[in-house]
Amino acid sequence: MSTEIARYVDHTLLAPHATKADVDKLCKEAAENNFYAVCVNPCFIKQAVRTLRDSKVQVATVIGFPLGANTTDVKVKETEHAIADGADEIDMVINIGALKSGDFDYVTEEITAIVKAANDHPVKVIIECDLLTDDEKVQAVHACLKANAFMIKTSTGFVKDGKGATVDDVKLFRKIIGKSKLGIKASAGIRDKATAVALIEAGADRLGTSSGVSIVQGSTAGAAAY
Repeated sequence: MSTEIARYVDHTLLAPHATKADVDKLCKEAAENNFYAVCVNPCFIKQAVRTLRDSKVQVATVIGFPLGANTTDVKVKETEHAIADGADEIDMVINIGALKSGDFDYVTEEITAIVKAANDHPVKVIIECDLLTDDEKVQAVHACLKANAFMIKTSTGFVKDGKGATVDDVKLFRKIIGKSKLGIKASAGIRDKATAVALIEAGADRLGTSSGVSIVQGSTAGAAAY
């Protein structure tokens, strides 16, 4: 099962104090453990691409991270630069305030703009479940479906005292998604194998975690900046 779990993992390092050496270590761990991808801040895309050029590990990056409060134009430019730098996948943060204000058209249109800017590269949409009601989560799923996003993603990991990924949220998403192709990325707070397995069994297609090595080894990692 550890080998199977590894292919779900986006091995993640988004801490503000991450160094080049930290990113090299992340990439080496991802290659050694056959993780699906690494997820790094935009300034490290080129480094990650170079380091992983002889592996099958994908390079993902974040857009509008972690608040999601940039204008759409800024997020579009970020996305274009990320693709030009070699990113394989895009993880964008929605405008959470717009969603909570009931401006669902804005949220949908922004996701659509990022999907277009990504130019056929997969776009995962971070909705920050810890800040949303269940009704708002439902609206976020519908926005992702309308915008033809690749995946909906639970969390940034930056909400203070947040739960991060939960089985209940993954089950809620899966129920709404039904037979559509929208995937689910559970992220934040995933530090042990039991949690990883529970999220996968609930319907997660990908796991965003900085604890991938501990998870595949069957140990429990301590809290870390996501």
